[in-house]
Amino acid sequence: MVNVYYDKDADLGLLADKTIGIVGYGSQGHAHALNLKDNGQNVVVGLYPGSKSRAVAEEAGLEVTDVPDLAKRADVLMILIPDHIQGGVYKEQILPNIRAGSALMVAHGFSIHYGEVVPPDNVDVMMVAPKAPGHRMRELFKEGVGVPSLLAVHQDATGHAKEIGLAYAKGIGSTGAGVLETTFKFETESDLFGEQTILCGGVTSLVQAAFDTLVEGGYPPEIAYFECMHELKMIVDLMYQGGFNYMRFSVSDTAEYGDLTRGPRVIDEHVRENMRAILKEIQDGSFAREWIAENDEGRKRFTPLREEARGSHIEEVGKQLRSMMPWLDPK
Repeated sequence: MVNVYYDKDADLGLLADKTIGIVGYGSQGHAHALNLKDNGQNVVVGLYPGSKSRAVAEEAGLEVTDVPDLAKRADVLMILIPDHIQGGVYKEQILPNIRAGSALMVAHGFSIHYGEVVPPDNVDVMMVAPKAPGHRMRELFKEGVGVPSLLAVHQDATGHAKEIGLAYAKGIGSTGAGVLETTFKFETESDLFGEQTILCGGVTSLVQAAFDTLVEGGYPPEIAYFECMHELKMIVDLMYQGGFNYMRFSVSDTAEYGDLTRGPRVIDEHVRENMRAILKEIQDGSFAREWIAENDEGRKRFTPLREEARGSHIEEVGKQLRSMMPWLDPK
């Protein structure tokens, strides 16, 4: 069992009189900065000079400065910019300015685990990874709930890295929900694997294939959308609440029998082999190198794939149907 920490295990007082620097003010950045500010911490946001987010952060009552200046000032520096640009920003703007004895933090282990960011020996290096998108993290914080986070210590130069990491987790609201202790390797590799094989890649490909199969079989696209996309949320909510058992308790016996007998035919040994191959690519760094190269080369593959997916048949049908369901707050 992993260690799980709660409010009683974290001392927010460890951050008193410290300057907490947040590099980036996107989905995660704004949530971290505002949650910490609301919890009484001295927060400064670091952005590049022409960033449109400067005005947004300042309007929220936050001090904003350039990243090199922030690296000089921060006692705790959290990097919350996209994985593929962290290496360059770190080497050019943070590494020459970071102070000995300070703490360097990330919310995802990618850049450190794969060597894009190599910290000096004289700083603490930790990860606090909230398990929710930034906007949801902020919403739940304001409701007094918080989201769970993962905590990992990569380097303990001061002897207090774990305690500071827990204090930071409390500052963003995560110790109210639970903070699970892990390692950079486990978080990075399991996160990428989950995204690729189930949470994003696996689910969207499965939904797309099921939708296409029904449409090719002569069924109306609208009916196919409801059966393969719309109802998925209800099933996932049941699993979220009580696991597979609660979901199967809640559906009909017909659905449960089809689940138990046909599901393994869809996700067969061939699919599992593909999953193992994807995990190996994550473990040996192949995927990381591919992703960094894709960005260095101008996203020549990613951009057309993204545009093709955005214009797919299921997206056109879904957009039309969601516009007829105002209770969904359609996006």
